[in-house]
Amino acid sequence: MRGGPGDAERRQRWGRLFEELDSNKDGRVDVHELRQGLARLGAGDPDRGAQQGISPDGGLDLEEFILYLQEREQRLLLLFHSLDRNQDGHIDVSEIQQSFRALGISISLEQAEKILHSIDRDGTMTIDWQEWRDHFLLHSLENVEDVLYFWKHSTVLDIGECLTVPDEFSEQEKLTGMWWKQLVAGAVAGAVSRTGTAPLDRLKVFMQVHASKTNRLNILGGLRSMIQEGGVRSLWRGNGINVLKIAPESAIKFMAYEQIKRAIRGQQETLHVQERFVAGSLAGATAQTIIYPMEVLKTRLTLRRTGQYKGLLDCAWRILEREGPRAFYRGYLPNVLGIIPYAGIDLAVYETLKNQWLQQYSHDSADPGILVLLACGTISSTCGQLASYPLALVRTRMQAQASIEGAPQLSMLGLLRHILSQEGVRGLYRGIAPNFMKVIPAVSISYVVYENMKQALGVTSR
Repeated sequence: MRGGPGDAERRQRWGRLFEELDSNKDGRVDVHELRQGLARLGAGDPDRGAQQGISPDGGLDLEEFILYLQEREQRLLLLFHSLDRNQDGHIDVSEIQQSFRALGISISLEQAEKILHSIDRDGTMTIDWQEWRDHFLLHSLENVEDVLYFWKHSTVLDIGECLTVPDEFSEQEKLTGMWWKQLVAGAVAGAVSRTGTAPLDRLKVFMQVHASKTNRLNILGGLRSMIQEGGVRSLWRGNGINVLKIAPESAIKFMAYEQIKRAIRGQQETLHVQERFVAGSLAGATAQTIIYPMEVLKTRLTLRRTGQYKGLLDCAWRILEREGPRAFYRGYLPNVLGIIPYAGIDLAVYETLKNQWLQQYSHDSADPGILVLLACGTISSTCGQLASYPLALVRTRMQAQASIEGAPQLSMLGLLRHILSQEGVRGLYRGIAPNFMKVIPAVSISYVVYENMKQALGVTSR
């Protein structure tokens, strides 16, 4: 094993770190300062790390801080030896894969190389003790499982793919209940995000159905019309059921994805990105098939006039009574067809943008950072929507046409022909402006709430 720097040099380095963390320059590092420093340096979960060896009242002086880091080094040395399976003083790609496999998680060679590349500073494609210590010194990691979960959630899977492909969990995460906490965090984030952008969503649906070449309904005109008809509260019509369907849709998609993934994988240890896309698309289609009646109800409640329905159950009963059970699956075909171009383009653009950024601007890490991931996710989602939007518009029109007086009752192809003949290609993109307007706030709100919910539920941060 390559020896590290001498004790004097190491104490100097730790002294500089102490000065950086001591923000109020009082000669002590307290819990608050360490927590801020850990968060700034991206060192795992600051709440856990700040509680290790530091009393909440007094903090640590320089000598106590050095003792604290020495104890951290001892723990890290034990972790290093646990992962260094052949005890040659270096952790290589195969040892990373073996460690994950022992935990019930299969990762590909490419994924293991990305993890190794994020720590390897000298380009040897191995991790020595010095690189390991410098990378994890301030991370609040206590055992091998902590290290592997940190790697899993910060490099193997990231937020962009979660837009299309459901999250994956190890056997231990399933046994400890960590999986449902992440699903709950995602559901709450989705609920808050949808509620925050509900006026733009209702405006989109309103323009999809009512805007035409003749009335030239625009964003301000649509908002004014909705407020005049039902007041400001009417901007949130349909949001209740839009939030209500998050939990069943997420649960069904997760269960379906696990089963489909198992069927596709067969004897393979892991799935490629393309196979995960197929599994994710099929899981999404399965979830949509089961909860689709709620989509129809959402559209009808979003477009309802003041006093038209007493509530969700009244709306469902009237549709069943007047139009029959088949009405709950109007627009199902364009909805399912739209999943494939949206999911495929979303994932492909996201992966392309992220990899392009890593190649050009990040030579020492496989983690581009949350701002880059959010930007990639926003752009990829926008591209996916551009490709699938005409099918989404046709779906909404088919869901709503029975409730609009004088509207023709057309099939998917009939409606496409009707829109193209009456309004041209632009007619297939009615309402896309408010749809784009809600992408950035929706992604931002969802991420902030998701991270805070994970922290509240005790889920390891990505």
